[in-house]
Amino acid sequence: MDVLRIAAFSDGEHGGNPAGVWLGEALPDAAQMQRIAAEVGFSETAFAAPTADGWRVRYFSPQTEVPFCGHATIALGAALALHNGDGDYALELSQARIRVHGRRDGAVVAAALQSPPTYSRDVDPALRQRALDLFGLSEDDLDPRLPPAQIHAGADHLLLALRSREALAAMHYAQDAGRALMDDAGWITIALVWAESAQRFHARNAFASGGVYEDPATGAAAAAFAGYLRDLQWPHAGAIDIVQGEDMGMRSLLRVAIPALAGSPVEVSGVARVMG
Repeated sequence: MDVLRIAAFSDGEHGGNPAGVWLGEALPDAAQMQRIAAEVGFSETAFAAPTADGWRVRYFSPQTEVPFCGHATIALGAALALHNGDGDYALELSQARIRVHGRRDGAVVAAALQSPPTYSRDVDPALRQRALDLFGLSEDDLDPRLPPAQIHAGADHLLLALRSREALAAMHYAQDAGRALMDDAGWITIALVWAESAQRFHARNAFASGGVYEDPATGAAAAAFAGYLRDLQWPHAGAIDIVQGEDMGMRSLLRVAIPALAGSPVEVSGVARVMG
């Protein structure tokens, strides 16, 4: 079938992160999926085919396959709700099993995903310095309450928390150098965040590893960040809200519910809109 184009984590009927969604009886081979994702040109395209008890899913950016993509999973949940009705759908990824719920709500579709398990760990000092140099940052630019970390929820990301909203707005980096660093470290994205409050954050995500300068909404990184906050015993009160894409003119809203059990999956939710 044709690829659906759906903006996930939209701000009502505006903004969000576009993803491609391909649904079929059997997945194409990897080379064909890679070609389709490159033709679609969005940061990710999700490919899904039914199994005996759910859906087999693979994700491709324009340049490579990725193990998990949050915004494309939200878009997939919306597509499944539109085609098969509201409900919960079991998803078999290459490295995890998760669930997504889709529910139609007028012109938009609400969706929520259960992430893979989460964990976080310290960053190698040499990689940390390379990341700071990449963005032209110093230790003084970092929020000492949220130390740099490698965070994980189905994929690895680097977290850099900044002291000010102005520093976040000024994010810039050389994309080729960013890709080299992400490839060397095994990071899917580098997430820069600023804490507006204990439960509300603003984020930007560099995605050079996938051939994209910046993602306007990154559900996988949001899930990993929520797990990191739980590991840190941050006063998240069970949930956080993340505003992303604002500096790109593509404002996106992500909500993450955080169960108390360390390492357990979190729930990332938002709305999605079918594009054009």
